[in-house]
Amino acid sequence: MKKFFMFLAVAGLMTLSANLASAQEGAEAPEAAPAEEAVAEPAAEPSSQDLFAGSGEEIPLHQALKTKFIEGGAGFMSLVLICLILGLALSIERILYLLFSRTNTQKLLEKVEKALEEGGVEKAKEVCRNTRGPVASIFYQGLLRMDQGVDVVEKTIVSYGSVQMSLMEKGLSWISLFIALAPSLGFLGTVIGMIQAFDAIQAAGDISPNVVAGGMKVALITTVGGLIVAMILQVFYNYILNKIDTITIDMEDASIRFVDTLTKYNK
Repeated sequence: MKKFFMFLAVAGLMTLSANLASAQEGAEAPEAAPAEEAVAEPAAEPSSQDLFAGSGEEIPLHQALKTKFIEGGAGFMSLVLICLILGLALSIERILYLLFSRTNTQKLLEKVEKALEEGGVEKAKEVCRNTRGPVASIFYQGLLRMDQGVDVVEKTIVSYGSVQMSLMEKGLSWISLFIALAPSLGFLGTVIGMIQAFDAIQAAGDISPNVVAGGMKVALITTVGGLIVAMILQVFYNYILNKIDTITIDMEDASIRFVDTLTKYNK
């Protein structure tokens, strides 16, 4: 599953890079047309429709995002975009894993208790094998050591519960890395943009707004991009943590009731 989402992430990155390249070529192509129009009709004044069209209000959102991506610098904005794509791929993989890990513990306990009464431990094992989720896996590990006593079963449940917790939290460290890395890359682009602005001031010998505007725009765009990526991934990260906490509480409650069921069965 994780490999599938990583493949989708790489494919999405390649598609977006191709679109951005075509958009950049399209933006450079029409530069020669206004010069010819200026020679042919030097006295023509723009109409109200032309002014409205040039105000940017009718530009599609995806085209505006492409323009800002190019203006922010392909290097740093590509790194920020990679953080977003990989972070989303890992987040979606974790969310799907946790959704498939949910189990109706009340129904599972009733099935296990009924199986113990009708067919003993072997039939209860079969019920756990045919049920997905960490709770069923914990029950199965406990039933494997049923012949060693309830105390050993309880220790096994605690130990294997820690293993299931580690499996649910797998990949979260990478998501938190991308959450921290995206704004850091944005701030690094900010510093580089400021350096470019000061280089332009030094080269021009003037501090006019036109001289520093380019570097300041790069600085602000990269910062905004990094912060947006971090906020998006943070929402997914907190949602995943909430799902893990919910499953953990359910798992602990079910384990206690499972031990009580085994104790009753032994008596």
